[in-house]
Amino acid sequence: MRIAATIFLTDRTISPIGLARTLEERGFCGLYLPEHTHIPVSRETPAPMGGELPQMYGRTLDPFVALGQAAAVTERLGLGTGITLVAQHDPIGLAKQAATLDHLSGGRLTLGIGYGWNVEEAADHGVEWRTRRELVRDKMALMRALWAPEPTAYVGQFSSVQASSAYPKPVQPPRDLGGGLALHGPRTLLGGAAGPKLFAAIADHGDGWLPIGGGGLSESLPALRQVWETAGRDPKSLQVVPYAVQPSPGKLAHYAELGIEEVVLQLPSATEDELLPVLDGFAQYL
Repeated sequence: MRIAATIFLTDRTISPIGLARTLEERGFCGLYLPEHTHIPVSRETPAPMGGELPQMYGRTLDPFVALGQAAAVTERLGLGTGITLVAQHDPIGLAKQAATLDHLSGGRLTLGIGYGWNVEEAADHGVEWRTRRELVRDKMALMRALWAPEPTAYVGQFSSVQASSAYPKPVQPPRDLGGGLALHGPRTLLGGAAGPKLFAAIADHGDGWLPIGGGGLSESLPALRQVWETAGRDPKSLQVVPYAVQPSPGKLAHYAELGIEEVVLQLPSATEDELLPVLDGFAQYL
């Protein structure tokens, strides 16, 4: 089982360069970074974990800039977003960012995507909350048109792009969707709670699922696999990567029994001196 890590990198924590080097030296397979452009202080949307929202949410570094630094000082470490708030981006610009990072890193990018939880943050980006899922699907389709090998136009409900010359292309090869269709771009994992809407989206335009916390997989995985196979996807190609996990030997053994091949462990948002003992404790899982 491959072991990756995620952390809220901020202006007060270990640097992306220092963390990436440390993770690769210790044998971690990847680094995943979350995204928040800003956190409106009105705080009308409850914190997802309850209670007060930690300051790290409003201090988070831009994941693509931070991962670019990580890519420059490593050779094997996977680079992931967990998650990119696609609805809040211009899809043409986001397609360029993702393709550039995948190109410069030699195909090491995993694009974790999701719908977000902070209504006020999304509203400042002009996102209509009730249609955010449809908006994400639309923007991802536009991005895949730009990642296609030949100039490809896209006209959707919310966005469109002309057939264009758009380089660099992502390094990772396209995946078969069935029916002569292919999924272009970096590996894409969707985050979110188990349910019919999310599972349909994963089967429609993803490579797999980033279940936050990794709980309840014994019940949810059979449902996801059924939706995946009904959509004509190859059963062997589905990837499920439990995310922001607090590990234990029993928990990881359970994931292995479920056929899971990669897990992302949660690191504290901390300085280098504070993080090293945590990484020492995680060494038993590598």
